[in-house]
Amino acid sequence: MQRISVVGNSGSGKTTLARSLAGALGIPHLELDSVFHQPGWQPLDREEFRRRVTKLAAAPGWVIDGNYGAVRDIVWSRADTVIWIDLPRRRVMRQVAGRTLRRMVTRAELWNGNREPWRSLVRLKPEESIIMWAWTHHHAYRQRYLTARQDPANGHLAFIRLRTPAEIAALIRRVAGQRAGE
Repeated sequence: MQRISVVGNSGSGKTTLARSLAGALGIPHLELDSVFHQPGWQPLDREEFRRRVTKLAAAPGWVIDGNYGAVRDIVWSRADTVIWIDLPRRRVMRQVAGRTLRRMVTRAELWNGNREPWRSLVRLKPEESIIMWAWTHHHAYRQRYLTARQDPANGHLAFIRLRTPAEIAALIRRVAGQRAGE
């Protein structure tokens, strides 16, 4: 594993896992949200987004996390492994709600000056609330990656599906142990 795409529902732990794997492997990590979300939560132009991701994906090793369809072809054409975090919805909702509240209270900067807006707690539109996004897109992500795993066009990819926090922790230990044994 040297070029890894980490995917899954919002709040499932993609970035946390991706950082751990990148650290254990000694390779760069890229969170796609940090490229896409410009100041004021403005989206990066699609062609510029693709150009930046193409440049980063050309490196010999990396861990890239995110579900962006606009760049999936770029990332997956270079990747050797897709790690899909597929936790139960109840677990994802606990994680995304806790993370969102913590970020709101601490006013933590996410990317490019953006912070979690308080209004997202009361918004019902998924596009305006990460919590609602995670709730409404859980099944869609599961279907997307079940289908992708079976697609012959992705035959060059090793798919690793992680369904529990214990499986995630075991993967990190295994990868860290392999690197230590080099």
